Amino acid sequence: MAVAGNSRPITFSIDSPPPSLSLSPDQYQYCIDALKFFKDKLQKPQEISREYAILEASTIGQSEMMDRFSVALGSKNKDKNRYLVVLPFDDNMVVLNSHKGCEPSAGDYINASYIEISSSESISRFIATQGPLPNTFEDFWEMIIQNHCPVIVMLTGLIENNKIKCDDYFQTEDGPRDFGNIYITTKSFASTNTGLEMRNLEVNYKKSDKLPPSVLHIHYPEWPDNGVPMDTVVVRELLRQTYSIPPSSGPIVVHCSAGIGRTGTYCTIHNTLQRVFVGDMSALDLVETVRKFRQQRDGMIQTLDQYVFCYKAIVDELEDLVSQFNR
Repeated sequence: MAVAGNSRPITFSIDSPPPSLSLSPDQYQYCIDALKFFKDKLQKPQEISREYAILEASTIGQSEMMDRFSVALGSKNKDKNRYLVVLPFDDNMVVLNSHKGCEPSAGDYINASYIEISSSESISRFIATQGPLPNTFEDFWEMIIQNHCPVIVMLTGLIENNKIKCDDYFQTEDGPRDFGNIYITTKSFASTNTGLEMRNLEVNYKKSDKLPPSVLHIHYPEWPDNGVPMDTVVVRELLRQTYSIPPSSGPIVVHCSAGIGRTGTYCTIHNTLQRVFVGDMSALDLVETVRKFRQQRDGMIQTLDQYVFCYKAIVDELEDLVSQFNR
């Protein structure tokens, strides 16, 4: 996988496994210290349950937050929300801009939230968003272009338990697809034996004369709604696809159906590991990480099982990285 900054588009090769993360001696020690802490915590399930109870008890009630959702609840924006109980806060929502006189179909509104903890250029920022609706497809791709997003992480099937969880905004194997002022094309497709589907997408404005940027779309359709995978293998494989992408290249878009449960779980795992790699040991406090995420998008991580899964995935990935260093 070749990567670059915003000076030129990032290009992806999805036909071969991503390069392994090579730890420096300092990073190895950070990982050793973090691994000991998280493994010890996993031996104390009651303490983890108590942490999650603290998070739930500190959550502000929906009625108390309604004034922070004023844009999302505006009459012209209501039908842009997949769930009326999952909305972006006014103060950190993504705002779309017009392009060459063309307004996005929803004006400047999209149900999406900027998520970050650290201002360090070594730590990825996220955009947590809902699974796009047919009437928000163009807005979704407008967001990708305007924010220079190199990766989309999709953590839901299109249909689960006979219910539509996300509409098809990305499959283009039969040729380009048009969304208003934007077109997308699949340049390459690969699937893994673990169930990941990866697409290298070309995304651009129809009238643009600039080299179209590439966007890596990683789809994990088997992560159950309101639940967790049977093990951490696929989530960690997904994570490794992003290791060589510079955080400075743009925010990583993460979505499931509502953009809070599975989305919050993945963002917590990704963010915690990245902060450990740079020696930020405040990352060991998962309660504080999730609390800060919830201040930016209400409901991030929806269940105790998802919270415990964060610990398990982090431990498994740290163990792999440490063992590779010692080979």
